[in-house]
Amino acid sequence: MATPSALVATQSPVEGLPRRQLPLVPVFAQSVAAVAPSGAAAVIPALVLASAGGAGATVAFAAAGVVILLVSACLRPMAQRMAAVGGIYTYTARGLGPLAAVPTGWSAIIGYGAVGMAGLIAVGTYLSNIVVVAGLTTETPTAVSISVLISAAVVASAIMVRGIRVSAWVTLLVECVSIVLLIVLLVLVLMASIRGDVPVRTAFDWKSGPQDLAVSVVVAVSAFVGFESSTTLSGEARQPFRSVPVTIRWTPVIAGVLYMVAVTVLAIALHDAPTSVRLSSTPFVALLASQHAAALSAILDLAIAASFFACTVASINALVRVLFCMGREGVAPRVLGRTHPRFKTPAPAIIAGMAVVTVIPIIVLLTGTAPDDGLRIFLTLSACGYLGSYLSGCIAAPVLLRQIGESTVGVWVTSILTTATLLVLFGNAIYVALNTGAVLLAVYGVLMAIGVLYAFVLKVAAPERLDAVGIYDETQRGDLLNSVPFR
Repeated sequence: MATPSALVATQSPVEGLPRRQLPLVPVFAQSVAAVAPSGAAAVIPALVLASAGGAGATVAFAAAGVVILLVSACLRPMAQRMAAVGGIYTYTARGLGPLAAVPTGWSAIIGYGAVGMAGLIAVGTYLSNIVVVAGLTTETPTAVSISVLISAAVVASAIMVRGIRVSAWVTLLVECVSIVLLIVLLVLVLMASIRGDVPVRTAFDWKSGPQDLAVSVVVAVSAFVGFESSTTLSGEARQPFRSVPVTIRWTPVIAGVLYMVAVTVLAIALHDAPTSVRLSSTPFVALLASQHAAALSAILDLAIAASFFACTVASINALVRVLFCMGREGVAPRVLGRTHPRFKTPAPAIIAGMAVVTVIPIIVLLTGTAPDDGLRIFLTLSACGYLGSYLSGCIAAPVLLRQIGESTVGVWVTSILTTATLLVLFGNAIYVALNTGAVLLAVYGVLMAIGVLYAFVLKVAAPERLDAVGIYDETQRGDLLNSVPFR
């Protein structure tokens, strides 16, 4: 007769992390910083405007916001029931099984890692641009951008190793300052762009066709990815079943409001802007420069760089916790499952993760790739990684709830609707890639094939390791009330 499992764990499988310490604000800061709303608001709306026009871009961001809110609705029920340090990776393991979880975790790692690489490139690029704006040089040498990138990586690593509390508060402060600066600049640009002889409504004429709009929605969705990263802090949050669901509910809303403001202002400001500005890889920065506002342009560069730095820290914080879980389970090298004896952070995973995230963009820049192109490449790759993990998480939600006897019709309907929507987005992305060059799609496909193959190798060669997938911070005696039944 099998021995029944204990209702209360004597030790957490993720022992070593600082348990139940983070209040709501740092948990919220994790998701907000991972989204990088100020950096994304300064870059992505302009890209969508270029392909969809004012009206199309507004609709695209509204549709993207709805898609992300549906994903959030699927993830919240699981976040209310599990303190899963591995986030969607663990949710998938508990819902769909470890064989599906390993590729899902790999897709999440691709998403977090690629956006971290994009963040480092952005920091190097936009901080270096300040030198150009100041008139000290006409162009930024690659060596300067790489030097700034490496410095940012070192600082980010030190912050993350020092502790999640320090990391969360630093990212919150940096992102708040960036958002304030961006809002001020948007207001100034709007005031300068509105003229009595030019009707504002002309900036919102409908110019995009169905295909342009569909592509624009995919691009707009990339501005929201990372909102779920607070799930990886579940084991460290003081009230995980409250703070994490609240965070993943409201982060997309806050980001969405900022994006709608940004896309509206930029639609008006760029409508009559010179062609060189509208075709620029960074239209917002180019717009300020064209208006002879060099100081404001430098401030915008600083705000974008700061936002992407916070994004890098938050994204890698999430990535290393997925690696930490995999290390504890034996799916990844077990050294990645260790923590710093003093700071209680997954230091080996941080060092390993940051080494890869730093080296790859340096190699890309050294091959002659323009920083703007590198930024676009890694942001696109990260969007693929995130959407892949979201798809698994949305499918896993109703299955997991059914297993614990808490399934509802609403959860199934939301899951089916969200899954269908994500599949449409994926299908459209594949269609666009096949018509414009499928290199990035092929890269993601090859990486995911490696993840799937590795999962099957584990199933054959090390089934006990695969069976260990899905650890989470289980209930301990100290979590229970000191009443008679629990003494």
